[in-house]
Amino acid sequence: MTGPAGPGGPPELLSWGQGRARWVLAATVLGSALSFLDATVVNIALPSLGADLGAGTAALTWVVNAYALTLAALVLLGGALGDRYGRRRIYLLGVTVFAASSALCGLAPDVTVLVLARAAQGVGGALLTPAGLAILQASFAPADRARAIGAWSGLTGVAAAVGPFVGGWLVQVASWRWVFLINLPLALAVVVIGRRCVPESRGTATGARVDVPGSALLVLALGALTCGLTAAAGTGPGAPVPVGLLAGGLLLLAGFLLWERRAPAPVLPPGLLGERLFVVVNLVTLLVYAALGALLFALVVALQVVAGFSPPAAGRG
Repeated sequence: MTGPAGPGGPPELLSWGQGRARWVLAATVLGSALSFLDATVVNIALPSLGADLGAGTAALTWVVNAYALTLAALVLLGGALGDRYGRRRIYLLGVTVFAASSALCGLAPDVTVLVLARAAQGVGGALLTPAGLAILQASFAPADRARAIGAWSGLTGVAAAVGPFVGGWLVQVASWRWVFLINLPLALAVVVIGRRCVPESRGTATGARVDVPGSALLVLALGALTCGLTAAAGTGPGAPVPVGLLAGGLLLLAGFLLWERRAPAPVLPPGLLGERLFVVVNLVTLLVYAALGALLFALVVALQVVAGFSPPAAGRG
């Protein structure tokens, strides 16, 4: 394995086909797969864990939403922390947080603990997801970066695709708890490989202050909007509680955008909002993933509860 160029110097860039390059790719794929898998595999376990913990539809919705909320709200902060404190350090911290919260999910005695642990999983995912891509960008030579990122995208996509089937099989042969506990050996492998093989790197503006107020405003805004939409599903969109939550979320989101215009190191540079392509791509992504998430949540529950499919069959469906 090749090492750093020298004490305190930048790491030697890797070429495709090198032994160390394969280990770096393996570490980033396995770590990112943890996050991608949990976005799909948990849906298959919802009927089983709902019956075991006595959770209704609203609680099951939060089992899914708690993870997505913290992941989406903190992913920008995760990228900024990696640039400042070291991408490998933040990546391995994210994997460790994800593993610890996965263990808590698997041992959760009730749905309240499970939802809180799922939120902690999202925090881990927000730390590791941007750091994984940044590690590939910083570790590979320019001529091989596109190939490395393409391999990362393809392999993590495969992990997300097989997640529902794997989750269904674990629920049927063992328990819904193993959907979370299976993350522990994978996370251990990532930490071992990462510490041995992944070079450390940082962004250019390492002295910049982390935008904690902006991140807090984004968390509160997305949390209020998510709570409002969830409440509207049960009471109707015109009820006072969802209306108040949605209005508060929009005000907080406006406050976030205003703060980013004056923040010394914004997590969302205001100039990006003036880029038409950036705005359009993100709006399309929001609509696609919102529809896909709702479909997967409803489909796998209906296949098992209404149609009587087994968990593996629902995962294939």
